[in-house]
Amino acid sequence: MTVEETIRVTGISDRVPRQRGEQPLDAAVRYAEERHWDVTPSSRLVTENGAVRCSCGARDCPFPGAHPDRPDWADRATSSAAEARRLWAAEPGASVLLPTGRAFDALEVSEDTGCLALARMERLDLTPGPVTSTPQRRMLFLVQPGAALTVPGLVRKLGWLPSSLDLVAHGEGGWVAAPPTRFGKGGAVQWARRPTAENRWLPEAEALIPTLAYACGQERSAAGRR
Repeated sequence: MTVEETIRVTGISDRVPRQRGEQPLDAAVRYAEERHWDVTPSSRLVTENGAVRCSCGARDCPFPGAHPDRPDWADRATSSAAEARRLWAAEPGASVLLPTGRAFDALEVSEDTGCLALARMERLDLTPGPVTSTPQRRMLFLVQPGAALTVPGLVRKLGWLPSSLDLVAHGEGGWVAAPPTRFGKGGAVQWARRPTAENRWLPEAEALIPTLAYACGQERSAAGRR
């Protein structure tokens, strides 16, 4: 099931924002002002001789245009809208990164798993926080900070080995790329479930892990039958 199909089935189309034309500077300022999230500029996409590449210069960059590009990237992160404007004015076109381990951690799964989990959460009347969808067909669920330390234990309590599930927790020292950040030619990061007043208070990882682990298990079983 795709993100679009999940939206149609669960009826959450009003939770998916229209991001056409939004610039990284505008998004960074909005995240700082509306959510008080730390934001930091990252690498960007550049066009050279008609080819699009990452500003880092690496031909095989795994996250073209969407990764930290200097050692002090985390120290530069700010929740001040004025400072965000200053940073992006100095680096126009830079993508938007949100450091994890501060206002939130992030639980990353495949897009198929994420769509299944969102549909199941809707049926169970669970309220997830904001969720991003990347061009690499990954989805990231934002949860209360500290999750990265507790996820392995929570997964084991459910009877799974953490290494057996395609479930990655991003905590202190990590980051997520925020909409409208673009990944090379693959497209832009989008909100599968956008930040709203309803999900301002992020869920604890413990509330979402059973559903995410179940969805991971279902996808693992389906992959084994293919």
